[in-house]
Amino acid sequence: MLGGMSISGHAPPAAGTPAREPLSGLVERVTFHSPETGFCVLRLKVRGQRDLVTLVGHAATIGAGEFVQASGVWVNDRNHGLQFKADFLRATPPTTVEGIEKYLGSGLIRGIGPVYAKKMVKAFGEAVFDVIEQEPDRLRQVTGIGPKRAQRIIAGWADQKVIREIMIFLHSHGVGTSRAVRIFKTYGPDAIRLITENPYRLARDIRGIGFKTADAVAARLGIEKTAMIRARAGIGYALAEATDQGHCGVPVAELIPLAVKLLEIDASILETAAELERQDGAVVADSLGGEPCLFLASLYRAEQAIAERLRRLAGGPVPWPEIDAEKAIPWVEAKAGITLAEGQREALRQAATSKLLVITGGPGVGKTTLVNSILTMLKAKGVSIALAAPTGRAAKRLSESTGLEARTIHRLLETDPQAGGFKRDETNPLDCDLLVVDETSMVDVPLMNALLRAVPGRAALLLVGDVDQLPSVGPGQVLGDVIGSGAVPVVRLTEIFRQAATSRIIVNAHRINAGQMPEIPKTGEDSDFYFVEAATPEAGVAKLIEMVRDRIPRRFGADPVRDVQILCPMNRGGLGARSLNIELQRVLNPPGESRVERFGWTFGPGDKVMQVENNYDKEVYNGDLGIVSAVDAEEGVLTATFDGRPVTYDFGELDEVVLAYATTIHKSQGSEYPVVVIPVVTQHYTMLHRNLIYTGVTRGKRLVVMLGQRRALAMAVRGTPGRRRWTKLGEWLAPL
Repeated sequence: MLGGMSISGHAPPAAGTPAREPLSGLVERVTFHSPETGFCVLRLKVRGQRDLVTLVGHAATIGAGEFVQASGVWVNDRNHGLQFKADFLRATPPTTVEGIEKYLGSGLIRGIGPVYAKKMVKAFGEAVFDVIEQEPDRLRQVTGIGPKRAQRIIAGWADQKVIREIMIFLHSHGVGTSRAVRIFKTYGPDAIRLITENPYRLARDIRGIGFKTADAVAARLGIEKTAMIRARAGIGYALAEATDQGHCGVPVAELIPLAVKLLEIDASILETAAELERQDGAVVADSLGGEPCLFLASLYRAEQAIAERLRRLAGGPVPWPEIDAEKAIPWVEAKAGITLAEGQREALRQAATSKLLVITGGPGVGKTTLVNSILTMLKAKGVSIALAAPTGRAAKRLSESTGLEARTIHRLLETDPQAGGFKRDETNPLDCDLLVVDETSMVDVPLMNALLRAVPGRAALLLVGDVDQLPSVGPGQVLGDVIGSGAVPVVRLTEIFRQAATSRIIVNAHRINAGQMPEIPKTGEDSDFYFVEAATPEAGVAKLIEMVRDRIPRRFGADPVRDVQILCPMNRGGLGARSLNIELQRVLNPPGESRVERFGWTFGPGDKVMQVENNYDKEVYNGDLGIVSAVDAEEGVLTATFDGRPVTYDFGELDEVVLAYATTIHKSQGSEYPVVVIPVVTQHYTMLHRNLIYTGVTRGKRLVVMLGQRRALAMAVRGTPGRRRWTKLGEWLAPL
């Protein structure tokens, strides 16, 4: 027995899920430690084992000589052999003279290296820690330790003690080591005080910790279910849940019952909590369509600011000399060698005199041709132009179609990872006379607010997008509200061009948008749009796998990983994105020896992954697709390639990515894929809205295959265009 834990010689368990077991021993060597994520590779001296044991886990700080208690599983790594993979790890200072010398000499404490460690242990023996802590003046008895070095040693010891106390506190309250490292990095030495005062701040401040985890910590700290601090945090949680559904505010009549369900406490407590949150300015009370609502203050103010800035933009003069549209139109046509449709000519006339203009329409109606014509006309007048789109892929397409540089909105605004937010704003505006934003339907309220802050007062703004697609993943429906307000000039293109009309994808997209069933090709007929019947979700999974793995690559020459994208109405269910990812990984890229398991996913080289949140440091954003190129267990890092650019993640950061053989239609916005497969079954009925299916179909370039039940497709196509979002931008704009 060692430290209350039994240790014996181990071999990895046989097939099946390895059993979790304890392990303890002395740290002989720290092979690797990341101070950022806490990931570490340790070599342990374990009683009963002749050879040193390799342990892989997380620790805020770790040094040779420390005594480690851990629990986890044994794995046989192809490159590194037998390892103990710890999901829990606790280290305590050593008690033996040998361990103490190793610990002090490991570089963990400022001012002490191997030489001074040896001298100090010789002078004070096992009492050295007590001397540092209780009689620090005695350190001067050691040859070579002057007042400055003594001070450094005392301060370094105090830091280590604080970190250790914080880790023990967090462990005792059910927080795992990798999350605990993140908490310590955020709060520093004040962590225990801050969390004890208000554990619910964890959900607000720490990525990867939600309300439920914070609530569990609160319960362990003895906070009652009915405590006002919990009720107030719950109001914020309920509003945050609503913003995840795209709402900027929530009717009070819906919010309180939602919070009652989430927190399991009386409505009267929550009504009081909501009023206190309002008095503190965290939430704002206002009405929507006459219905009393509560808004998160930041979103309320952002919608208000968007309306004010759009109003100011619309009211000013255009920043270019007067244009005679009747001369400009034939000149543009001759220069491009095209003949514009009447709707496009009218739009060009409007663009010549509008400081703020919206262009909308579905696929194949000539939005790109119109935007290029406007740019040709304005470039001839010396107008300086900036182009932007919400995603990297959309920006790349905009560059290709216009021949001008286009950037993501985040790049255009110059993200500031240190301070948070963007470097470009009203004090440091963009330098352009015209800003063109493509795929505007994807832009949510916070991003549009940031963008408009950076548009110089003199500049004109052209918003381009398909208003019939799904609104943004984030809160709001900016493009829909701007168009619906009637306060801004809007060009809606509807005529499908002859060339586009030969594509069944485009024709069927418009049919779906009009509430009509898509046209399905007859058996044996060549097409770029197909519907494959599957009576049940189980049959659908089998057909989908066969199609993606065999039939589509064989018939259309498409790579099943890089070219084919499964787009699901939802995450849940047998034909949902989560389950399909595991099935598709199993057949397309089964996990090998080089892999990492984190946050419910297994990742290995060759896997398709998607970034699921904006990371300004790494310059990867929500919805970006990449391919895993390497997994290094020794260093604790995974590398994925996004559009040819390698991005490295510490294992503790892998909650930022998910497998992406299948993804939701919501997450696919702004992207195009050579081949799209869309499962549609009645199991998805809660998500079957017309604009969802329309958005999915319009993501496919060469081929769209729908798979499932016609009844489910009919439910979506003939049903409602989509659920209402509670937003106030339309009301703010209406008086414009």
